[in-house]
Amino acid sequence: MKPFLIALAFLTTTISQAQDYAKHVNPFIGTGGHGHTFPGATVPYGMVQLSPDTRIDGSWDGCGGYHYSDNLIYGFSHTHLNGTGVSDYGDIMLMPTMGEPSFDNKVYSSTFLHANEKASAGFYSVKLDKHNIDVRLTTSTRVGFHEYTFNKAGNANIIIDLHHRDKLLDGKIRVIDNRTIEVLRRSEAWARDQYVYARIEFNVPLEMNKAIANSEYLGNITKASFSKQVKKGEKILVKVSLSPTSYEGAKLNSSEIKHWDFNKAHKAAIALWNKELSKIEVTSNDKDKLAIFYTALYHTMMQPNIAQDLDGKYRGRDNKIHVAEGFDYYTVFSLWDTFRGAHPLYTLIDKKRTADYINTFIKQYEQGGRLPVWELASNETDCMIGYHSVSVIADAMVKGIKGFDYEKAFEASKASAMRDVLGLDAYKKNGFISIDDEHESVSKTLEYAYDDWCIAQMAQILNKQEDYQYFMKRSQNWKNIFDWETGFMRPKKNGGWDKPFDPREVNNNFTEGNSWQYSFFVPQDIEGMIQAYCGPAKFEAKLDEMFNSESKTTGREQVDVTGLIGQYAHGNEPSHHMAYLYNYVGKPEKTNAKVKYILDNFYTNTPDGLIGNEDCGQMSAWYVLSSMGIYAVTPGKPEWQTVIPYFEKIKVNFENGKNDILTKNDVVQRNYNFGFFEQNFGNIYDVSEVEIKKFISVPVIQAESKSFKDKLKIELKSKENQEIYYKVFDKDTSMVMINFKKYEKPFYIEKSSLVLVYNEENGQKSNTISATFFKKPNNYSINIKSVYNPQYHAGGPEGLLDGILGTENWRKGDWQGYQSQDFEAVVDLKEMKELKSFKANFLQDSRSWILMPTHLEFLISTDNVNFTSVGSLDIAKNSGIDPKDENSFTREFGVLLEKKKSARYVKVIAKNFGKLPEWHQGAGGDAFIFIDEITID
Repeated sequence: MKPFLIALAFLTTTISQAQDYAKHVNPFIGTGGHGHTFPGATVPYGMVQLSPDTRIDGSWDGCGGYHYSDNLIYGFSHTHLNGTGVSDYGDIMLMPTMGEPSFDNKVYSSTFLHANEKASAGFYSVKLDKHNIDVRLTTSTRVGFHEYTFNKAGNANIIIDLHHRDKLLDGKIRVIDNRTIEVLRRSEAWARDQYVYARIEFNVPLEMNKAIANSEYLGNITKASFSKQVKKGEKILVKVSLSPTSYEGAKLNSSEIKHWDFNKAHKAAIALWNKELSKIEVTSNDKDKLAIFYTALYHTMMQPNIAQDLDGKYRGRDNKIHVAEGFDYYTVFSLWDTFRGAHPLYTLIDKKRTADYINTFIKQYEQGGRLPVWELASNETDCMIGYHSVSVIADAMVKGIKGFDYEKAFEASKASAMRDVLGLDAYKKNGFISIDDEHESVSKTLEYAYDDWCIAQMAQILNKQEDYQYFMKRSQNWKNIFDWETGFMRPKKNGGWDKPFDPREVNNNFTEGNSWQYSFFVPQDIEGMIQAYCGPAKFEAKLDEMFNSESKTTGREQVDVTGLIGQYAHGNEPSHHMAYLYNYVGKPEKTNAKVKYILDNFYTNTPDGLIGNEDCGQMSAWYVLSSMGIYAVTPGKPEWQTVIPYFEKIKVNFENGKNDILTKNDVVQRNYNFGFFEQNFGNIYDVSEVEIKKFISVPVIQAESKSFKDKLKIELKSKENQEIYYKVFDKDTSMVMINFKKYEKPFYIEKSSLVLVYNEENGQKSNTISATFFKKPNNYSINIKSVYNPQYHAGGPEGLLDGILGTENWRKGDWQGYQSQDFEAVVDLKEMKELKSFKANFLQDSRSWILMPTHLEFLISTDNVNFTSVGSLDIAKNSGIDPKDENSFTREFGVLLEKKKSARYVKVIAKNFGKLPEWHQGAGGDAFIFIDEITID
């Protein structure tokens, strides 16, 4: 669909600072439910997020350190994550107390009431019940400002505890004088090696009256109390400046607030917020709508976070100190989430920071060897999928945003796409990722294909035609996992569709979702997707079916899948563009209705006012853009899809001093370009026609199973007009049993074989794909007494006897999983045999609740009634395997007899670990046993 351009007149007025937009912000939105936000004080994109911590247990709903359902505060720390799904941060925790100081957090913590709690943009306050202490907090970019009012006379303490929340790797508290402290906190959590230096300054002299020096940290002090006698109503002020580089950096950064006037610092924070929030002005008589809008805009501006000192020094991905020259260095890039809406929003109202983000990406590529995926505190967490830095880069380039090296950005993007990790090797070779190659195979194939299209857009701008054609062809790989018969994106295993298939099932073939939530992710080729569904009418019907289905998923319980409208899940990012797809088939009224329903029902001015995780601004960016009447379905195209704006009038103020005004009357229900962008090239193509004509999707290899006893039927399928060619190798001898020949009908194999297949149409060939089939080493059968989790079936009971061993990556589906029960099975050898060796393979991935069995026993029988033990192993006591070991690994355990014994039946019993202990993040939950192969000789 060609972009429909609307020319709107620019008004050359400057941004008005007259109105107080910060007053509409309600930081408590998202602190309840599953929003995972925090209510504390911060400034736009600030290094400091000064907020109370009510959660220190790593719980999922405590990822931001705070949950509205709590009534206990452990302290006030200076770093927090906004709406993530993994817990980290909580650095440099201070807590005011009275009386005898204690380092037991059960003692120094205090209850509080929400009635005595206030939060606004750049400000937080609360009364601590235990000692009647009033706390007020505000910040600058790099400095947290505390005001403690002690409402009783006595001994006042300020507790500093470096053993707060995540694991301490190194810690130092050192006294410079009676008003100044320096701190190093190096920790491990989601970010595996995070450095925070701090300079803590008091407005009055305090004495360190208690400390703990820990030998584990070279005898350094890691807990300390600073005290003084106070009168009733006396205040103690504290300034805490942070640095990722050094004590000297923290000292330099402390100059951001040179005074001790709390109210002055608070007003400065409000001014910073008004400067940013005034970039989009909306008017409404509905105070709740204003609160929701400006809090959403506020949430989009809480990150990425500045990560350099005032002199430009920052800690790079190589853990060395560098100087940012000509740009600002940032951290916290939740790119799988934010490429969809937050970063397109930044291209609209924050072009300078967009360039800074990309310069940060480039430096991380130069220092760490690759673009960030989910970067946190100079650490790559490798969380989520894709290489969506390239989406941010392409979107900026096509919109003409300057201030970064286009050539270097392209080099980094291409390097990310040409790696051989996370399924990319299979993706490049076969044109898709299968279950055999990598977990989350469907989602990765789809997201890689979109990212490849983004790289192609960069190549087109830079006139790199060979690269353009190559990546455009790769961007069509979505067709290799689209099942034209069912109309769904489906996982493939060993060349064929994985069965059974339920599009509602949440499983390890998708990233936080199911087939419904991924079957419409082809933003780079929406017209091609519509044609794959057999045209606009059927595509519209498929969208209707999704929105009108039962709002219930099957398979794994996925906490992220919330906000269901049918199978659409607004609480998680893969669904965010879907309501806008009706626009592409000429049904804007349906887009309008769905978007208005979401705006009305899934965002409220309450603590549980977000339907899912905030995810570093993406949930709120959707609200901001959609309420303006626009959304970027395809970042990388300089255009927006439209709906009727949620507000009567929206004024967008740009960095160059100009502005645009949107009203409900202006909207034309097609995609358009505001004129906000300087396009980098004239013709924006949905796809490369040359490569579309060349692209042939791969065939499907169908068989009953991967292993067989006597012979196996092989059937090959392709779309209409495509001819299939195949050949077969004998796996045992590596001899070609059949040379490439045209497929006419199903055929049988009787040996372990490798089958190679490709499609051909009009002289063009698809990728050549393969499938491997194994003739079973025996004719044994198995009767499993336990019940495996349907998510982890390994192809059924016979999967435990097929001679195919699972790998450490259990998500690929080769293991059988048993939760909250022991494993018990009987193998029938079909005849009496002389036996000497009994083995079974197990897997451990403690973080995923999969632990080795505690006990394993093998028993034999001649009649399947009376069994005799031939040996057992006390794995818990004698294996040397630590259940706390967080690595994923496999182990084979077995019994070797001194003398052979006769039997026909072999029973295997493995005892489950049981309830997860207190040290585990899933404490109280039920552990899994994962078993793959049983070998009997």
